[in-house]
Amino acid sequence: MSNLSPPPSATVGGGATTLSDLHKDVLSTHILNRLDGPTLASVSCVSSQLRSISSQHHLWTTICHLTWPSTATSPLLRHLIESFPGGPRAFYSLSFPLLHPTSTTTVAAVPPPQELVFAVDIHYKNNLIFSKVHETETVSDWFRCSPFRVDLLDPKESVPTAIRHPNCDVACDAVAADMTLSWVSIDPVGGRAVNLSSFQPVAVKRHWLSGEVQVGFAAILPRDQKRATGEHVQCGIVVTCGGSEKGEMQVREVSLQMEDMDGMYLTGKESLVILQRALIEGKRVGNKRRVEEGKKRYKDYLEMKRERRERQLRNEGRMDKLCIAIGLAIFAAWVKFLFL
Repeated sequence: MSNLSPPPSATVGGGATTLSDLHKDVLSTHILNRLDGPTLASVSCVSSQLRSISSQHHLWTTICHLTWPSTATSPLLRHLIESFPGGPRAFYSLSFPLLHPTSTTTVAAVPPPQELVFAVDIHYKNNLIFSKVHETETVSDWFRCSPFRVDLLDPKESVPTAIRHPNCDVACDAVAADMTLSWVSIDPVGGRAVNLSSFQPVAVKRHWLSGEVQVGFAAILPRDQKRATGEHVQCGIVVTCGGSEKGEMQVREVSLQMEDMDGMYLTGKESLVILQRALIEGKRVGNKRRVEEGKKRYKDYLEMKRERRERQLRNEGRMDKLCIAIGLAIFAAWVKFLFL
């Protein structure tokens, strides 16, 4: 919550000044514009007057720009947010909360988006170190049949950060603890958006030879129920950072992929179905403790993968025993036939 002092008390006509005595322009320009999104949404529930003032278009536009700098620098995003049903406030309400991995019914017969727009912003200690808007088509055979992967940087491209590159595992953990990432996926035609990030890292590792640090973020989404009820997929985001000759950390890779519980990467066609369901029917969770919830869901997903693997191994063990038993029975029958 933003630091906001209550309006000073003053004696006017023998009574203290209340919020209702303040002009709406004073509230909007000098008080409400200092609040962050969750706080402003809470203030709008206090009274009808505050609800009307806190719904002003420019307040939520400013909050969107502060939360996601990519929305301020991209003319495309500014246009898309303005065209959202409900404007910037609706965009914020869809893009800020954590996406809940709730299994939903099959998406109604809605044509899949022919294009997706991604707005990605990475902060370190609340300072922006990476921001980019990326567009991708979803109708070509190449997209639909190839493994779904979105790369925001070319192989030889890097972005300086003015941060000291960590040289040990302890330093890696410290850097990851202060890093946040937002990956907003937008359907430009349907006017829908969803955040595919856990906001804070769920995993971090340092390559023993190159020294590159991979910071992982993830959202857990339900898979198509036609395949298997209760199955989930991991929407994994990887940020790879390397060190320059001067020891400065550089962002060298920012990518997103879809992976199922067997560790197989999904195709563009499969991924688009899952993304469309998240955009249309995805349940958003409240803003409180969203970081802790994101990490918890990732741990629960890893536990589900472990249990699934153990079941598969047990089933394979039973099949091996059955095959051995059948083989021994056939061998015994063959030997008996030879000596009869």
